[in-house]
Order: sequence, then C-alpha cells, then structure tokens
Amino acid sequence: MSAFLYYIIIYPLSRLSFSALYRISDFIFWVMYYLTPYRKKVVFENLTRSFPNKSSDEIKSIAKKFYQHFCDLTLESIKMFSISKDEISQHVIFNDMTVFHKLYAEGKSVVFGGGHYNNWEMFGVAVQLGIPHKCLALYHPLSNKWFDKKMKESRGQFGLNMWSTKLSKEMFETEKGNITLSVFGMDQSPSSANRCHWMTFLNQDTGVSYGVEKFAKDYNLPVIYGRINKIKRGYYSLDVELVTGEPTTWPKGAIVEKLTQLLETDINNIPEYWLWTHRRWKKKKPEIITQ
Repeated sequence: MSAFLYYIIIYPLSRLSFSALYRISDFIFWVMYYLTPYRKKVVFENLTRSFPNKSSDEIKSIAKKFYQHFCDLTLESIKMFSISKDEISQHVIFNDMTVFHKLYAEGKSVVFGGGHYNNWEMFGVAVQLGIPHKCLALYHPLSNKWFDKKMKESRGQFGLNMWSTKLSKEMFETEKGNITLSVFGMDQSPSSANRCHWMTFLNQDTGVSYGVEKFAKDYNLPVIYGRINKIKRGYYSLDVELVTGEPTTWPKGAIVEKLTQLLETDINNIPEYWLWTHRRWKKKKPEIITQ
C-alpha cells in the first residue's frame, strides 16, 4: 500500500509544476478550511492563547492565512520528492552566510537552531547547497519504514544527512572529525515536563528541550539561529544570526531561551507562517521542577 500511494499519487503529484500544485492547494484549502474541521480547535486555541490582545476577527484572519500557507507547505513538501538541483536553488535563497564561511575556515562545527516556521523542509533539502559545513539534521523517524526511507532519500538528495533523534549522541561521535552543521528544531513539545527549561513563549508557560544547548556545551560549538523568510509563494530565503561562540560561558537554559525568543519575534511579526496545528503546549509546567 505504501508503494502504491507513493508511485500512483505522491510521486506523480511531485512532477507537476509549482503553479499546478498551487491550484490544487487552493482547492484543498477551501475544503480544509470551510468544509472539514482539520485541527481547527487546536489552531484557534493556540492562536487565542498566544495572542490574548487580538480580537476574534484578527484571530480568524491569522487562522485563514495559516491554512492557506499550510496547504501550500504540504504541496511544496510533496514537490521535494522530484525537485531538481537547479529548481530548488531558485526557490531557496541563502542571504549573507559570512558567519558560516568564517567558522568553516576556522575548522569550527556549528549547532543550528530553528523552528517550524515557513518551509523548514524545503530549507532542509537545500541547506547543503548554500552552507560549506557537512549538514546533519536530527528528526523523528516515521512509523512507516517504507515512507521513512523515501522521505530520507528525498530530503537528503543534495547532501543533508538525517539522523534519528534517538541516535543524537552517536551522530556527534561519528561526525566529530568533520566540520559539521547540526540542525535542531527547538519548538517541539519536550518529552518530559520535569527535564526541560521553562519560560514564557507566546504568552504561555512553555517547556523547551535542552537538546541544542546540551550538545553545543558538550562539544563547545558556536550556536546559530536560522530565520526562514517567505519572499512570495514557493520562494524562501535564509538569514542567520550568531547567538554565541562560547556556549560554555552561558548559564543553564540561557541559550535555548535566547533561541526561542528569536523565534517568538519572527512569529509575532508574521504569525501565519508558524505551525499552529502542532500541539506545542500539551506538557504543563509542574509545580516542582526536577532537573
């Protein structure tokens, strides 16, 4: 069944032009937003709690724009299964990458923190084309092993190396002889409410995993924040910001808090580009935190 879905539906769709995919996206948006309640309760609850000062009309406007973007994101992700190197180079622009080239020339590996903002999957496919480091990404494997293999092949077609989050320590040990860029998504709900950094994010108590900070400190690696901008439909650019070159001097939790604050600023500026269907706040802050 997995192969059937891929070869009969997903791959043929990926061969369509972006303009054709966006016509399909417009139809899916109409169905998803007006006819079916796909996670609408989650989306509206997340938006209402994140922006308590916005009116109901403003929340509805953000939600509608989010669903339009979300449908585009889904079709763009399907496009990644057959996109060419020339084509993705046109759709993902790397702005000033001086900091990466400087660190690479110094032989320094880097830890890279980003969020589920704009098209992070398209960025992942293109990342090795714009950055000199050997690019690594931690991800949660799909339960369907056949689809997981296909997804890894498509996302890694231009050089990105994907590792299961369960093998994060093995990844660093295996690659420590190379000059690497290790990509972390830092806006996922943590596995444990007691073993994370608690802070205010989008007006809510939010637990943030120490992952990106832990590995930066363990291996004394500079930390960079990545901002994915949407230029127009299907076109994105990347800006980067050096958070610290000396992670071991920062107190516990300060690095992940800074990264999360940078993401929060981006979300506040253009909220519809974040992944509002995600159950980000399913973990609640415990009264007594043990770390």
